[in-house]
Amino acid sequence: MRQIETIKQGKEYAAASVGKIDQIIEHELPMGPDFILKGKVFAGQAVGATGSELSFQTLVPGQDSGFLHTHKTHEELYIILKGEGLYQVDGDIFPVSEGTIIRVSPEGKRALKNTGKENLTMLCIQYKANAFTEADSPMEDGVILQEELKW
Repeated sequence: MRQIETIKQGKEYAAASVGKIDQIIEHELPMGPDFILKGKVFAGQAVGATGSELSFQTLVPGQDSGFLHTHKTHEELYIILKGEGLYQVDGDIFPVSEGTIIRVSPEGKRALKNTGKENLTMLCIQYKANAFTEADSPMEDGVILQEELKW
């Protein structure tokens, strides 16, 4: 079983690696005493994320996510990094492939299936719904510093 590797930590940052995209399948997530979800890893805690959670998951050809699910307060962004499949939300089913991004509100009933001939790998970013305001836009919140880059 693959583990998240801490790369570097400082006062204001942390860096970690889940491995190469093709290695995501080697992770295992315990979901209960008798159920281990292969190919899934949560990474937010490893980098000390305070406003979101993120996970990577790889589904082998023909595999689906195993269940429909919703959330109590969290919206999710699913980003397909590799492969192709079908995404289901609230009974609607549509094709997804590398580069597809899906946003689902907390109440959306969601699932993913790999319908391709190769592994499907996705990144899911989970955060509290309706938390951002106009003041949180990257153009409002970002501050460009007048400091020299040090490479």
